[in-house]
Amino acid sequence: MRRRSQLATCSVGYAGKMINNIGNDLIHYKVTDSSDDPINPKPNTLRYGASIIQGKVWITFQKDMIITLEKPLLISSFTTIDGRGVNVHIANNACLMIFKATNIIIHNIRVHHCKPQAPGIVMGPKGKVIPLGHVDGDAIRLVTASKIWIDHNTLYDCQDGLLDVTRGSTDVTISNNWFKNQDKVILLGHDDGYVRDKNMKVTVMYNHFGPNCNQRMPRIRHGYAHVANNLYQGWLQYAIGGSMEPSLKSEANLFVAPTIGNKEAIHYDTTRLIRIRITWLDSADACTCGGYLCSPPSYVLQNNQHPNKHKPFRNFRNNYTNALSRLTPGSGRRASLRREALAQASPFRLGEGSKKEAGAHAGSRLGETPLAWARCSLAQKLSWSPERLFRAKRF
Repeated sequence: MRRRSQLATCSVGYAGKMINNIGNDLIHYKVTDSSDDPINPKPNTLRYGASIIQGKVWITFQKDMIITLEKPLLISSFTTIDGRGVNVHIANNACLMIFKATNIIIHNIRVHHCKPQAPGIVMGPKGKVIPLGHVDGDAIRLVTASKIWIDHNTLYDCQDGLLDVTRGSTDVTISNNWFKNQDKVILLGHDDGYVRDKNMKVTVMYNHFGPNCNQRMPRIRHGYAHVANNLYQGWLQYAIGGSMEPSLKSEANLFVAPTIGNKEAIHYDTTRLIRIRITWLDSADACTCGGYLCSPPSYVLQNNQHPNKHKPFRNFRNNYTNALSRLTPGSGRRASLRREALAQASPFRLGEGSKKEAGAHAGSRLGETPLAWARCSLAQKLSWSPERLFRAKRF
């Protein structure tokens, strides 16, 4: 039990190390009751631990359970929800909200089939009953939140989106999650007019998108996103999109284009003549099955929408992709093939960009080495667990 808290030292990206969530004053709380009362939560329920108890709280679960929340769960600052060792589902009604809170970890939870919620009153994140307006059917929604780590969760089949980072939220890491069976997946930025989101910094890394994801993996407004080492298992509209002049640093992602339909992986919203700044910085992204990273050159030049001085997209090096193509599931050779591929290609490390582009958006302090993804046919027929695949190791 006591060793569980070492998880807080494993976070990467803009969330930083979550050491504020641990210490001698840490309270260990175990959920044994799957029921929910949004106004007067009972002890041993999830809402009691996440909203009533204040201070550093580490929440675990006694057994497998399906929790159907009556109203959105507002999580207090310095709370960790740790579902390791059991199968915990938050499903079939309201889901999770982080409202004006900081230093929160959500780990190894399955959140799905979330529904919109009418206005009402609910136990707030500081142990006080507060009014809450209409809530869309998102799996996890961040509102004016900071220093949040969302890791190793499975999110799917919600009526709105799976994850929203909005209204000035920043310093967020979204890592090692599995997103599937969803139209709108991740939204970064509240709306076009909410300029406070210009300060938003989010790391999206080691996630598996698909099957059956349509768009917004993520969609970025105003702020900055570092999107690295993700697997995109097809899409209907696009994989990554943006508007309102966001900045995107895309590194070492594998885009497996759908066999039919749109093969554009990164989409620029040009309908309102608003541009997106794309900073590749030796990205080493790979597209397979006919996919491409952005609009074709003729489209970009005709409409003068691409602000980058560099080429709109690059061809992935053959010697690197050849090394990747020899990867087989369960072979145990992922690390050695990764070394071989990186030795053949020109070296780079995540978080390191060109000196010209250095500054506040130069990286997200990852310092990790890119994973070697499987070739197209293997990526389309994954035989290993996506929840265990995206674990970076130093070598």
